[in-house]
Amino acid sequence: MEHAVGQQHPVGTYLKVWGLLFILSTFSYLVDYFHVQGYLRWSLIVVFMLLKAGLIVAVFMHMHWERLALRCAILIPPVALLVLVGLMVFEADYTFLTRILFFSS
Repeated sequence: MEHAVGQQHPVGTYLKVWGLLFILSTFSYLVDYFHVQGYLRWSLIVVFMLLKAGLIVAVFMHMHWERLALRCAILIPPVALLVLVGLMVFEADYTFLTRILFFSS
């Protein structure tokens, strides 16, 4: 009896994800084609980008089939960093406005 060396996933899964990535890329292109402007444009582009990145990480990097502990170890630190960067942005605005008020008088 031969032992299986690695786990194989159905090719159909990869083809479906590839097709979905193609559709999301088409939608991202259509945002520019239809000249969507302002915050709607950037939010749509970011949403499509995050969906594509999530699919790539989940399926092609096999994160979907990993244990919860490994998923948390890989995904929680970047999310925590993004939260801290967001807090620093608000703090920077407060510091900048405080300096303007202090030095303008």
